[in-house]
Amino acid sequence: MWLASQTSNLGGLVQMVGAGWLMTSLAGSSDMVALVQASNTLPIMVFSLVAGALADSFDRRRILLGAQVFMFVVSVGLAVSAYLDLLGPWGLLGFTFAIGCGMALYNPSWQASMGDIVSRQNLSAAVTLNAMGFNLMRSVGPAFGGFLVALAGSAVAFAFNAVTYIPVMLALLRWKPPAKEERLPREPLGQALGAGLHYMSMSPHLLKVLGRSFLFGFAASSAMALLPLVARDMLGGTAVTYGLLLGFFGLGAIGGVFANSRVRERFRNEQIIAAAFLGFAVGMVILALGRHIAVSAIGLLIAGACWVLALSLFNVTVQMSTPRWVVGRALSFYQTATFGGMALGAWIWGLLAEHQSVSLALLVASALLLVGTVSGRWLGMGEFGALDLDPLNTFKEPELRLDLQARSGPIVIMIDYIIDEADTDDFLAAIHRRRRVRIRDGARNWSLLRDLENPDLWRERFHVATWNDYLRHNARRTKSDLEGFEALLALHRGPGRPQVHRLIERQTVPLHEDLALKPLPAEITPH
Repeated sequence: MWLASQTSNLGGLVQMVGAGWLMTSLAGSSDMVALVQASNTLPIMVFSLVAGALADSFDRRRILLGAQVFMFVVSVGLAVSAYLDLLGPWGLLGFTFAIGCGMALYNPSWQASMGDIVSRQNLSAAVTLNAMGFNLMRSVGPAFGGFLVALAGSAVAFAFNAVTYIPVMLALLRWKPPAKEERLPREPLGQALGAGLHYMSMSPHLLKVLGRSFLFGFAASSAMALLPLVARDMLGGTAVTYGLLLGFFGLGAIGGVFANSRVRERFRNEQIIAAAFLGFAVGMVILALGRHIAVSAIGLLIAGACWVLALSLFNVTVQMSTPRWVVGRALSFYQTATFGGMALGAWIWGLLAEHQSVSLALLVASALLLVGTVSGRWLGMGEFGALDLDPLNTFKEPELRLDLQARSGPIVIMIDYIIDEADTDDFLAAIHRRRRVRIRDGARNWSLLRDLENPDLWRERFHVATWNDYLRHNARRTKSDLEGFEALLALHRGPGRPQVHRLIERQTVPLHEDLALKPLPAEITPH
């Protein structure tokens, strides 16, 4: 799987060189050249959320195969169109946008599948290895692509990319992921997207990752978006020059991969991210002021190392902080933020280069990266911690006397706690944490009530849409959530565990009850 993925990465980088350089001949304006990068990343911003919901709800292997087949067909069409000289600037952007759509569908399922391929203990190493493989290809792929374009033209580069999808498709056909036992029906797509949104909104540490990754993607996209113009206008080079510049960036990224583990052992996450912002800014200043390929290479080596340090840490943080049921959606939010920043940034930097200069655009981007360095005061990166996000699997479906259907609802849950007056502050702190978990896992209209006649009685109340949603809500509970619930149990002073009431809400009073009452078992039938 890993080797096949690197083959495809090589093809994608060759295709990027071919498209970027072809646009310099099809359209002379800087903004159109920068839009090649934007057309690759914009679909990931637009479609990643849907792709993440699909990754959590459907067979990831089939999604991966479908995305690869789609990109193969589009790449063949691009190669044929280029060979027959049928491409204009907007046609080229249309094909690169379509390939980007395939990547938008592929990426969340591929990233989420790492947890199916390796154990959680090895997940961080697997993400780093994946980044190393991509950047290994980045170090040789663009240079190879530049030589290929110079010798044979962009059409051959596009055909080469199409061929590299075949090993991935063969590897996916051979891969047999572990079967997942699904006790509940699949969530509808809209509901799955809503559940992912609620999870992210109730996870402050993940929201900080999204904000920081958007800022980094927006500013750092200046390098990839403007590099064809650096090669052509500032260095007076050819497609080979462009490929070599991309290769230097990839070599720097490989250096970042090899330094990754040692850096993480010695420094906190926030220190690493701040250093990555600062280092990338220094690299862009060198690139903006350099007029020789050797000087530009130094700036790109620094930027490449900082690129992989930042993005791999963002990725690992999302994966290590998210349970398996929602990891595809969490990664899709992360990719939407990162690639959305890249797409917007590529367009902005292209416009600035068109109306001012490439050097000025790179210097403005470096200034924004310096802002990102100090943004940790508000969007600081926390440590991974030791959260156990495996499913708790302790909930047992209660036996009901009403003959509920899976879609019956709305369901109202009320839980009674008996709390001593002296423990009120501790209880409120614990129930506040519990509220976040409830809403994160699908609860709605959460509230806390206190009995006026019996002030020791507190009632937690929330809604879920259907009985199936209630079962799904409990299935999402992780082992790390157990500590918070045990804190509430320790404060409860009533007999036994807190009493749980499960009710179905009636909006109107029907003339006849439409839910059948199940008979009691014979041994407890009242006389």
